[in-house]
Amino acid sequence: MKIEIFELERRQSLWENTVEYNLTESGIHPFTISELLNDEQIKQILNLRLGYGQTNGSIELRESISKIYPNATLDNVFTTNGSAEANFVSIWGNLNPQDELLLMLPNYMQIWGLARSFGVNVKPFHLKEDLEWQLDMDEIQKLITHKTKMIAVCNPNNPTGSIMSLSNMEELIDIANEYSVWILSDEVYRGAELDSKETTSFFGKYDKAIAVGGLSKAYSLPGLRMGWIVAPEEIAEKAWSYHDYTSISPSVISQQIATWALESNTRQKILTRNRKMLNENLSVFQNWLNKRKHLFDFIPQKAGAMSFVRYYFDMNSTLLTERLRKEKSLLIVAGDCFGMDNYLRLGIGSEKEYLLKGLQRLEEGLEEFVNA
Repeated sequence: MKIEIFELERRQSLWENTVEYNLTESGIHPFTISELLNDEQIKQILNLRLGYGQTNGSIELRESISKIYPNATLDNVFTTNGSAEANFVSIWGNLNPQDELLLMLPNYMQIWGLARSFGVNVKPFHLKEDLEWQLDMDEIQKLITHKTKMIAVCNPNNPTGSIMSLSNMEELIDIANEYSVWILSDEVYRGAELDSKETTSFFGKYDKAIAVGGLSKAYSLPGLRMGWIVAPEEIAEKAWSYHDYTSISPSVISQQIATWALESNTRQKILTRNRKMLNENLSVFQNWLNKRKHLFDFIPQKAGAMSFVRYYFDMNSTLLTERLRKEKSLLIVAGDCFGMDNYLRLGIGSEKEYLLKGLQRLEEGLEEFVNA
């Protein structure tokens, strides 16, 4: 097995801590422990025995997760170290070499590289910009065959921030059902909707759905490295057996804090804070773009802290982002990381003043690189 370099993660890992302004993050400004927990909870953490936790997730945590999915029970839930591990286990445990996977693009490219490295035949289908980043269902109908074993989507989507329409979801489920294939739905941005209407999960709508979630994006808790799979019981059980060969279990600290974070009142407090921040920052970014309409075109995201922008000047996106990093100490994501040159993904989930200063660096770079 030969893995492909994960360009997006590699670039972020190399440079995100070396620049003054990092606008590559697709999550929202993270909480501190003191902002999230009360004094009694902090005391409990300080007195927590640091042993191994239940390897598939504590009963309390899995019950909390199950409550945010329709008709789920704790036996449908399996916890992982971040949603990236949930995606990894879902691909590793359910696809074999020469199996066929239909994969939504653009997308967070983990599944793309991972499945190809496992010898899976990956066939992309595309969100269409002229459909406001919705699906062309005819494309999927043309691609699917009786060899297809899984359809993988990211909903809400990274990088576009689009949310699949209910009609698209229902058509996709009808197609999957006709061919009896699994739908793997990365739903890590569920809860980060700007209009506060929570995205419908594929779990509960289709019997062969695997939903992936976590606390890194919509919940502003990436440092907990807490993710999960919600799936039919046999798939959750199977994921557990594969997990024994990876990280074995999430930390007991992460499991306890995650349980508190998902309590109904705390969960709503977190999501309300984050949606308010996203709406304010999107307004700031939209105002910045409105002054540069000759350079950019933008369909505002419906969810998440990433804005995917097309630009209309003659410079490769990797070259542009490299110059911004080296000359302006600003890091943003090149569209090349998604196989889409002439696009940029900017993270707008930081504190407002930080975002404004980052955009100022971008403006300085554009004046020098584009107008020179």
